[in-house]
Amino acid sequence: MQYGFFDILQLIGSLGLFLFGMKVMSDALLKLAGNRMRAFLASMTSNRFLGIFTGFLITSVIQSSSATTLMVVSFSNAGLLTLVESISVIMGANIGTTITAWLITLLGFKVSMSTIALPLVGFGFAFTFAKRKNADNWGNFIIGFAILFIGLQFLKDAMPDLNNNPEMLSFLAQYTDLGFVSILLFLLIGTLLTIIIQSSSATMALTLIMTAQGWIPFELAAAMVLGENVGTTITANLAAVVGNYQAKRTARAHLIFNLIGVLWMLILFYPFLKFVSWLCQYLGSDSPYVNAMAIPVAISLFHTTFNIINTFFLVWFINPIAKLVERIVPEKLMPEKEIDEPKFITKDAMKYPETAIAAFLKESKYLFKKSVFEIVTHALHVHREDVKSNLKAKKVIKKSNIPFDTDVRELYATKVKSIYGQIIRHATKAQSTLDLNMKQNNQISEIKIANRKMVEIIKDVSELSRNVTMYLNSENKYIKREYNKFRKKVISVLRIIHLFRTEKDNQKYYNSLLRLKEKAKANIRQSNLDIDQLIRNDLITVDMASSLVNDNDNVNDMVKKLIEVAELLYGKKDSLLESEIASEPLKNEKSA
Repeated sequence: MQYGFFDILQLIGSLGLFLFGMKVMSDALLKLAGNRMRAFLASMTSNRFLGIFTGFLITSVIQSSSATTLMVVSFSNAGLLTLVESISVIMGANIGTTITAWLITLLGFKVSMSTIALPLVGFGFAFTFAKRKNADNWGNFIIGFAILFIGLQFLKDAMPDLNNNPEMLSFLAQYTDLGFVSILLFLLIGTLLTIIIQSSSATMALTLIMTAQGWIPFELAAAMVLGENVGTTITANLAAVVGNYQAKRTARAHLIFNLIGVLWMLILFYPFLKFVSWLCQYLGSDSPYVNAMAIPVAISLFHTTFNIINTFFLVWFINPIAKLVERIVPEKLMPEKEIDEPKFITKDAMKYPETAIAAFLKESKYLFKKSVFEIVTHALHVHREDVKSNLKAKKVIKKSNIPFDTDVRELYATKVKSIYGQIIRHATKAQSTLDLNMKQNNQISEIKIANRKMVEIIKDVSELSRNVTMYLNSENKYIKREYNKFRKKVISVLRIIHLFRTEKDNQKYYNSLLRLKEKAKANIRQSNLDIDQLIRNDLITVDMASSLVNDNDNVNDMVKKLIEVAELLYGKKDSLLESEIASEPLKNEKSA
């Protein structure tokens, strides 16, 4: 046998060159079209067929189903895609990945790319000297494209020649004549190769070369392709290991979808291969059973037809697949900690602008509804559930006459400070490191403003809480009544904000918030007149009057901030905030 250890190293090196070319080309395409592709992915998945088209288009453009599925897992992790939407995109990616097989078959076998590959590298390298960023990416794409086919040529040359190495064929022969067991064996080989190499495109290239060299017949090559479909799911499942339950569900759905496809194909395996053979002859090619040179085209056709039929068969079962995955991967509740930490801002979420913004928004909403809502209500000695209930604000106040043992500073330190600091730090970093458009930059600025206002609200309510506690059980009914008015005003605002963020038809609640905001501005003068009246009639002391005046301004200011936070986080931005957003990048942020 003439094929030795050095030849094996050459084969591995050739495969490495092919993979390197694929990575350079895919990375360059991601940089060229990444922003548009991610925006397209986030917006074009409203129904299952649009999701399939989106997955197909993205994978066709960036030439990597792994990159698409990793993007889908990241988007699921950030909550940008639902499980059903994720499954439909992955279905489309399975069809899109067949483009790579046709690229290799038509250009790698039908056309001699080796003669123009090196000139292409030189041509692409010239682009990298250009100052424009896109020109540099185009240069890398051309270089990657050329290296891919140089690697493919080396692979073909490094593959052992059966005429000089007949032992190879005799070695394989003992595994090719076992009937359906051979099919299962080569399916397993295709799966393992794809898991090891981490690229279904590279395994497909090896399979096509093996068929062109006469190593394996058509049916075993088809079995390897089925194995590649299973093996390619490992990338998403590995990425989901560090993700949340949503990311894990998406990865498991990818695996289940491909396993179901392989299962029904194995049942109809031989009739389907005959159908592909007929289709090859119908399209003007030879039968893969007759001419070995026709096998690469037949394999590419098998790969495409299988994925298209599998997708349009299982598209009607997306919801049952989603329910099965939800049972396999149950929702995992976030553990409570002594000092609250960010729950959505993760290293993976910071990869893309879309996932970063989603993480900041979810983290901020969680902070608002869990911590800020609790601190404000408890500081005013009111139960959160009473605020969320249908009980009238007046009755809530009457019911809540016993002061709570509330330490606002401690609550801020344990529930807000760390999360607020991380949001500001990562948001500021995202604005300087991620490739953001103006809209995305403004979105992050709005989120930062909302968080700053939340901290200001806590400071306001901390000052108010001391006097509320002091006068809640005062013998002076007038001072008690005035502070109960303050409590009632804040409770009313919190209740409408709760309805605004939880009800689907929330326009009327938004209108109510706007009215309360305007009312807060108008009430300052009237409240001061009422306080003056109490002083003139000697109904309250000077100290009480001083506290009332300060707290009156404080409450009205706090009401406006609460409404502004609700507007910023829940999608109804007030025009009055535009000046703040415009000036946001100029401000220096400091963690609390």
